[in-house]
Amino acid sequence: MTRVKGAAHQDLAHDSAVKHVSGAAEYTDDIPEPVGTLHAYLGLSDVAHGRIAAMDLTAVRAAPGVVGVLTAEDIPGANDISPTGSGDDPVFPEKTVEFHGQPLFAVVATSRDAARRAAAQARIEIEPLPHALDPLAAIEAGYPEVTAPLTLQRGAVEDGMAAAPHRIRGRMVIGGQDHMYLEGHIAFAHPGEDEDVVVYSSSQHPSEAQHMVAHVLGVPSHSVVVNVRRMGGGFGGKETQMNLFAAVAAMAAKKWNRPVKIRPDRDQDMVATGKRHDFVADYAVGYDDNGRIQAVDGIFAARCGFSADLSGPVTDRALFHADNAYFYPHVRLTSRPMKTNTVSNTAFRGFGGPQGVIVAERMIEEIAYALGRDPLEIRKANFYRDGGDVTPYHQVVEDNILERIVGELENSADYQARRKAVIAANAKGDIIRRGIALTPVKFGISFTATWYNQAGALVHVYNDGSIMLNHGGTEMGQGLNIKVAQVVADAFQVDIDRIKITRTTTEKVPNTSATAASSGTDLNGMAALDACEQIKSRLVEFACETRGVEPGQVEFLPGRLRIGDEEIGFDALIKQAYMARVHLSAAGFYKTPKIHWDREEGKGRPFYYFAYGAACAEVAVDTLTGEYRVERVDILHDVGKSLNPVIDRGQVEGGFIQGMGWLTTEELWWDEAGRLRTHAPSTYKIPLASDRPRVFNVALADWSQNAERTIKRSKAVGEPPFMLGISVFEALSMAVASVADYRECPRLDAPATPERVLMAIERLKGTA
Repeated sequence: MTRVKGAAHQDLAHDSAVKHVSGAAEYTDDIPEPVGTLHAYLGLSDVAHGRIAAMDLTAVRAAPGVVGVLTAEDIPGANDISPTGSGDDPVFPEKTVEFHGQPLFAVVATSRDAARRAAAQARIEIEPLPHALDPLAAIEAGYPEVTAPLTLQRGAVEDGMAAAPHRIRGRMVIGGQDHMYLEGHIAFAHPGEDEDVVVYSSSQHPSEAQHMVAHVLGVPSHSVVVNVRRMGGGFGGKETQMNLFAAVAAMAAKKWNRPVKIRPDRDQDMVATGKRHDFVADYAVGYDDNGRIQAVDGIFAARCGFSADLSGPVTDRALFHADNAYFYPHVRLTSRPMKTNTVSNTAFRGFGGPQGVIVAERMIEEIAYALGRDPLEIRKANFYRDGGDVTPYHQVVEDNILERIVGELENSADYQARRKAVIAANAKGDIIRRGIALTPVKFGISFTATWYNQAGALVHVYNDGSIMLNHGGTEMGQGLNIKVAQVVADAFQVDIDRIKITRTTTEKVPNTSATAASSGTDLNGMAALDACEQIKSRLVEFACETRGVEPGQVEFLPGRLRIGDEEIGFDALIKQAYMARVHLSAAGFYKTPKIHWDREEGKGRPFYYFAYGAACAEVAVDTLTGEYRVERVDILHDVGKSLNPVIDRGQVEGGFIQGMGWLTTEELWWDEAGRLRTHAPSTYKIPLASDRPRVFNVALADWSQNAERTIKRSKAVGEPPFMLGISVFEALSMAVASVADYRECPRLDAPATPERVLMAIERLKGTA
C-alpha cells in the first residue's frame, strides 16, 4: 500500500534539523542589517527599591557613536507593557525603582558596543527604600499581592482533618529557574511609512508583542507587524518578557527613522527578565492507617516580583496541580501571589504546575516515611479512580490511565527488585547511598484563560500543486511546524516535501494566542486541518460537478484522487480546479470545546483532557560530600496517538532533563541588596550532557489514544514530561533518608544541590 511520505503518525526529522546543526538556520540576529542600522542597549538600576532623585544622562549622550537616549519621557503612547492590563509594568519607571536590574533607559548608538559602553556612563541618584526579596519577607513587611489570590476547595477540610487518624504539617521551599534559552532576547525593528513599523522578534506571542508595541507607540495594532521565523528556545521566557525589547526597538526605529536592533548580553538578559516562580508551600495532610489521604490544606506563597505579569494564572495553575495524581476527599488550596522587589516572574514550562505537583509528592513522601511504607504503595492507594473522582476545582477525571501507565513502568523498570537491591546495599552502611523512586504525572491541557484556547491558520494551494502553510503558533525548536505540516500532508494525501512552512506573522493570522500551555499543536493543528477541509470540500464539489458523481465517490489517495471510476493526480486536479476558478486558499480556525472556568467560584472544567506519565529514577549519593549522580531513569509517557513519535520522544527526554535541572543544580540566588548573583552560566548551573542518566530508557505509551477529539487523537507533550524529573528528587530523598534507617522524611528543599543534600544528611545523622 502506497503511503504518503511524512503524513501524521510517522517519525520525521525536525524541518530545521539540518539547518540547526549546520548553522544555516536563520534567527533574528542573522537577518542582514540595512545600511544605517542602529543598536540599542539598556541601562539598569543598581538599587532594589527606591525613588529616582536624579538621572543625569549627559555623559551617555556625549559618548562616541551615540545617536540618542530613550527614557520614560520619550514614550509616545502608554508607558505600560503589562500582559494582563494590570498597568503595573512600565517600559521605563518614572519615579520609583522596583528591583535591582530594572531597565531605566535605553541608549541608541551606531554599534552595539558603543551603546553598551555609553550605558555605563549614566549618573543616577536613587533614594533607597526598604525592600523585600522573597514571599515570606514580603508577607512580614505587609506587601500586597500582585493579583487576586485563588482558593480551591471541596468538602469540609476541618472535619476531614479532625477525623483523620494521623496528621502532618510541613513547609517546602521550592526554588525558581532561569529559562537559559540558547538564543537570548532580541528584537529588530524596521520603520515604515506613516505609523507603520515591522518588528522581527524572538517571541512566543507575536500578537501580544504587536498589541504592546502599538500601545506604547500610541498607534492602532494594524500599524505594527511582528514576524517570527524561529526561536532558539523559549520555555515561556519569551511569552511576555519580549514585550520590553520589541517596544524599545520600535520606539527607537520610529524616533530616528532607522532600523534598530536590541540584543542584551547574557548577564543583562538574566538580570532584567523574569523566571520561574519560587514558592513557599505550607501544607497539612490528614491520612488513615493505610496511607489514604483524608484531607489536605495548603497555602502556596509565591515570589512574583514587582508586577503581576502572568503571576495570577501561574499561581492558579500551581493549585490546579497540587493534587497531581491523587484524590483528596476534603481539600482547601490557597494561593498568595506576593509582590517582591525582584524581577517580575513569568511563564516557564509547566506554568506553576510543577510547583504544585512537587508538593503533592512531598505529602505522599511524608506519609510513606511516617508509616514505614514504600512511597509507591502510598501513591497507588491515593490514585484517582475511574467512576467520578473530582478534582479540587470540581472537574471529573474521565480519561484516567494512571494505573496502567504506572503498572507497566513498574514492571518494565523492574522497580520492586531494584528497590530491594537498593535497600540491601544501603544496609551495608557504605559511604555511597542509593535511592530509587517511581513518580506519576497527571497534567491538565488547555489555557486556564479560556479565551486563549483558539487558533488560526492560512493554507494556500498554488496552481502547480505546491502548498503554503502559515499558522499562529511559533517554532522554538519543539517541532510544532513539522507536526502541523504533517497534518496538512495527511489531509491532502501529499508528500510533505511539497509543503512550505512560512514564518509566523501577524499579517497573515491575526489575534493569535501564545505558543504555550502545551497547546501549540492541539490548537494550530486543528486550525490548519480546518483550512484544509475547506479547500478539500471545494475540490470535491468541483469533481462532482465536472464528473457527475456524488461526494461519497470522491476519495483522496496518496498523491491522487479517485473520482468514481477515474483516478487523477493531485497536481492535475489542482490545475483543472484553478482553470475553473475554484478558490484554493482558506483561513482555518479552531476553538477548544467543552472547557469553562469560573474563577470566583473556583469551579469548572478548565482542561480539555489530561496527559499522563511516570518515571522511575535511581541515584547514588556520596554521603561525605553530598554529590550525586543519576544512574538510571526509565520513563513511560502518554502522548495519545503520536503525530510524530521521534519528535515526541525528544520532547520527553528534554523535558525530563530540564525538570531534573530545576530540582538539582539550577539555583537562583539574590544577595541582601537584591542583586541576582547567579546571572551567567559560570554561576548558574544547568544540566550538562555528562549529567544525563547513565541509563536512559524512554518509551511512549503506544496504546494510548486521546478520548477527546484532538488533532488525530494526539496529546500535548511540551510540559507534562517536565514533572517526571521529580522522580530524581524523590530518589535523592530516599538515599538521604537511608542514613537514619528511613525513619524520617528528609524534607529536602528544592533545588537539592549537593550542599543541601549534605546538610540534610548531617542533620539526619545527628538524629540517628
